[in-house]
Amino acid sequence: MGACTEDTGLSVGTQFPAFRYLDLAGRAVQLKDFAGKRTLLVSWSIQCSFCTAMAKDLALLEDAFAKGKAQLVLLSADDASAIREHSRQLGLKSPILLGKEGTEALELFSDFGTPAAYLLDEQGRVAHPLVIGSDEVLRLARQVAAETPRTRLPGERSLAESKIERNGLKAGTAAPAFSLPDLSGQKVSLKDYRGRKLLLVFTDPHCEPCDQIASELARLRRQLQASGLALVMVGRGDAEENRKKAEQHRFDFPVVLQRKWELSKEYGIFATPVAFLISEEGVIERDVAIGPDAILKLAHRAVNHASQLEEHILS
Repeated sequence: MGACTEDTGLSVGTQFPAFRYLDLAGRAVQLKDFAGKRTLLVSWSIQCSFCTAMAKDLALLEDAFAKGKAQLVLLSADDASAIREHSRQLGLKSPILLGKEGTEALELFSDFGTPAAYLLDEQGRVAHPLVIGSDEVLRLARQVAAETPRTRLPGERSLAESKIERNGLKAGTAAPAFSLPDLSGQKVSLKDYRGRKLLLVFTDPHCEPCDQIASELARLRRQLQASGLALVMVGRGDAEENRKKAEQHRFDFPVVLQRKWELSKEYGIFATPVAFLISEEGVIERDVAIGPDAILKLAHRAVNHASQLEEHILS
């Protein structure tokens, strides 16, 4: 496909791979069955409390989806009988497809946990960057439910044709400057870290994968500090919710607050958790890391590089 790398989702405009899975009634369902509709394809599991918690909200949106020529589709690797019982309790009527681990469509979600979702356009192309976590999936679902299809104005581009960066600024790009308040109201700026490497992590207090990375980064903090790597977390949403998360995980590094996606937009990425490694000169060293595994890999890589550099200097 070429548009998907190890640590990122599919680019907007990329054709989603064709799939053929059985639904709960044993019928074969293919991607082409949804041609002519926008499709919100959600990686979902009954073993994920965030997934089951948001399912009732998704069920309430199903009528609006139908009116807007959109389709909600859940993709799960769970046991069919267990899903069947839960779907009845949750009131879901949308197709729930039984994906097999290792198949291409399900593999596209494997690095990001559940829930996660792609919005596909009427031709099965990615129309919105991958969203991760129940808060972001519901936000996208409500956006789709609220939209009424209309004739595109002359010269107006579709989302798939938009030139807005949505897959993260690339390595070698100057990191956008910022000056944002931390949880105590003090301003924290990118220029404060000139001369030090900085791991800039974007999170959301309602994002399950963000909780996973938060606890891991708190444990890694001593190693990061010893290697000279600074860490700043950028939180979305309510200050009090972010404060509770910081206290829960005992953060001893700055947590700054962005309004909506203000800084995320500057860095060209609309998902959480994601991270950028910024050099001492303020340049992005590596492409964006998306999801807990990729962020931890980036952090460990930076720590190991710093250790090797120190050994080289001492030798």
